[in-house]
Amino acid sequence: MAESMQGLHRSHRCTEVSNKNIGETVTVMGWVQKRRNLGSLIFIDLRDRSGLLQLVFDENDGEVFEKAKLLRSEFVIAAVGKVRKRDGAINEGMKTGDIEVTVDALRILSESETPPFPVEEDANTREELRLKYRYLDLRKPHLQRNLKVRSDVTTFIRSFMSKEGFLEIETPTLCKSTPEGARDYLVPSRVHPGSFYALPQSPQLFKQLLMCSGYDRYIQIARCYRDEDLRADRQPEFTQVDMELSFVDIDDVIDVNERLMQALFKDVLDVDVQIPFPRMSWQEAMDRFGSDKPDTRFGMELKDVTEVVKNCGFGVFTGAIENGGSVRGINVKGQGAMPRKKIDKLVEAAKGNGAKGLAYLCVNEDGTYKSSFAKFMTEEELANLVSAMEGEPGDLLLFAADRNKIVWNVLGALRLDLGEQLELIDKTKFNFLWVVEFPQFEWSDEQERFIAMHHPFTMPLEEDIPYLETDLGKVRAKAYDIVLNGSEIGGGSVRIHQADIQEKMFRALGFSDEEAQEQFGFLLDAFKYGVPPHAGLAYGLDRLVMHMTGEDNIREVIAFPKVKDASCLMTEAPGRVDEKQLEELSIDIIETEEEAE
Repeated sequence: MAESMQGLHRSHRCTEVSNKNIGETVTVMGWVQKRRNLGSLIFIDLRDRSGLLQLVFDENDGEVFEKAKLLRSEFVIAAVGKVRKRDGAINEGMKTGDIEVTVDALRILSESETPPFPVEEDANTREELRLKYRYLDLRKPHLQRNLKVRSDVTTFIRSFMSKEGFLEIETPTLCKSTPEGARDYLVPSRVHPGSFYALPQSPQLFKQLLMCSGYDRYIQIARCYRDEDLRADRQPEFTQVDMELSFVDIDDVIDVNERLMQALFKDVLDVDVQIPFPRMSWQEAMDRFGSDKPDTRFGMELKDVTEVVKNCGFGVFTGAIENGGSVRGINVKGQGAMPRKKIDKLVEAAKGNGAKGLAYLCVNEDGTYKSSFAKFMTEEELANLVSAMEGEPGDLLLFAADRNKIVWNVLGALRLDLGEQLELIDKTKFNFLWVVEFPQFEWSDEQERFIAMHHPFTMPLEEDIPYLETDLGKVRAKAYDIVLNGSEIGGGSVRIHQADIQEKMFRALGFSDEEAQEQFGFLLDAFKYGVPPHAGLAYGLDRLVMHMTGEDNIREVIAFPKVKDASCLMTEAPGRVDEKQLEELSIDIIETEEEAE
């Protein structure tokens, strides 16, 4: 039978009790982590979000002792008792390991059924089960630490940016659907039958309007939504640290954000981050790392050997070059003796990333070669190739030949996989990097046209503006991503504020004047009344906190995350709704043939 806590007031969280309180009477409340019955004594590890505290019940305290016998894991209790130094050995693994509380009064505030899995650190529990019972999973210390860090991060950012002159302003979450991005989550309107709102993919247009309105430094911790496939660092709903600044250029945005990251990491993690961060062009990042978000904590950089092999006898290499592609490789130092089975697995992984195959060359300790293509090349050609790759006896050289986009993707992914497998990555480092000068456009095979790599309001580099009407592939953007340990944690750009350049941009993307006005008319109209030069950036808060806590998956830093198919295992969302609700929204559900079967 659950008891009331009437008349009791919690005096301390568990780890707020220390040896400074010895001799004092305290009132603590929380969950039973573990019970140990030694006959004449019962020990309880009490848990709250601060940590653990040991309670002691003595058989001489009859009624209290008998009640303590009833306690089981996850019972919620209140205990009143005196703090004393531990009789037994000190537990170095507990913050309160040198003290305990001898309980004089006990109330069982709530009983618990046996949990479906142990509520303890490192419990080997399937993730599906953890997410189904997320309210239990969230009691685990590591998740409580992670969410504490997340809270500390947002609190610090708000404080820091306020001192920098930023105003926190909320923008709508029921918006107009606009193209040129991921798929929108749509919300039907009851009062406008057949019309839909879209949940915001970002506050982009509204924050630009705020710049037009004179709020020259805006920030928001904003909820955003994108209906796209999930992965380890992506969720359908997520949080951005969103900002926009007026009368600035790239260096101004980078300056305030470098100082923010430096101060944030010092305050929350006590980690010293050196600024300024290195800057690297998009082209250099792709050429060296095969990625626009390179992990610079280890080497194994890509090398372009196109010129070295362009006239060799290996048709895979020469064919790729003749078709406008390239041949590039990575040198896996000291792995020349890698078993063929492991190399075959690397080949299969490369195919999974779009390659037709993967060529390899092992430099044996005696200087000879073992290779998948040696028979097609002369000794001189092989020697030149090994020299270009800085190969030495004992090295494994891996090559991809195809269009640049595929080669970068294949070798970039292979580099990261091998970095993990060979434990080349220093997990104690926080390597920041700015990637700049992105292409303004990227070609979409699906749409058979150029689309904006970022969004239609990104300013091109001034010297590339003429290419908007002649060669879209040459246009570089005044865009910048902030990368941490191989993950893009934020991105932004200088915006277009001149009407003539914006018109050229829309034409390049295939918008007619009418289409541009229909989709973005409210923004274009606002720009007619005096718009300042402005730029912005948005962080993915979930990804940032994931790196700060050392987690590999953002679900570990989100209280109630979704799974891969964007569903919630705990609440079973999304779900069916009542027919009456659908009628009110003028919506009819049409069953597909697959569902009928």
